[in-house]
Amino acid sequence: MRKDKKQLIGDEIGDEQIKLFLDFEPVDAISPSLHKLIKAYRGLRIDDFGRFLTFFNEAGYDLDGKDEHGQTFVDLIKDQRNADEYIELIEKARG
Repeated sequence: MRKDKKQLIGDEIGDEQIKLFLDFEPVDAISPSLHKLIKAYRGLRIDDFGRFLTFFNEAGYDLDGKDEHGQTFVDLIKDQRNADEYIELIEKARG
């Protein structure tokens, strides 16, 4: 990269961009709530995911939505490297 070029890593994203993750709908037996959580988990940084959870709760979605095997979001991510941070945010969002 040229010295006069500034590398941009992780630009701040706005609330409207975060709210777009509420628009994703599943095409299989997964609950819409779980589908939205997974999409946000895969597409947002941890801080943005925390902001997403505020909008998620305000929209009335279920933090404990399940897939066709009865697994929740926490069940699905608990063995991943950064899962603890995300699980902590979920627990805070539950109140």
